[in-house]
Amino acid sequence: MSKVVYFTEDGLKRLKEELHLLETKERSSISKQIAEARDKGDLSENAEYDAAKEAQGLLELKISKLKDSIANARIVDETQLDNSKVFILSTVTIKNSKTGAKMKYTLVPENEADLKTGKISISSPIAQGLLGKKVGDVADVVVPSGKMKFEIVEITR
Repeated sequence: MSKVVYFTEDGLKRLKEELHLLETKERSSISKQIAEARDKGDLSENAEYDAAKEAQGLLELKISKLKDSIANARIVDETQLDNSKVFILSTVTIKNSKTGAKMKYTLVPENEADLKTGKISISSPIAQGLLGKKVGDVADVVVPSGKMKFEIVEITR
């Protein structure tokens, strides 16, 4: 049994678009590569053919995984989320208790994380330490370099 995967509506839409691209354009491109390599003669010594077949196998694996994720997808309903505590899709401003540095993160499903845009995975150590906390609470977060304390400054959507 596959595990349930949570998405925002945009995240699921992007995943479906990626699947469509792989099934239509990428699949036909690899089929052409295999046909061209096959036309070049002896398949037992044809590196292009072997490479194209391997690429085809990897593509089919990726398509299979995407289909599995989509089949087990659940969309998080943002209207049902509570802003008084940190949950998935919360945008949290935190302050490092040691340095005083403030950071702002949005806790998103694992497959939508993008640190450049301030989106961290709900399964990351920082997010795990923040979950369920309220404004003013101090979260002890275990990170690879040790334990850090973060104060919850603000929670928004």
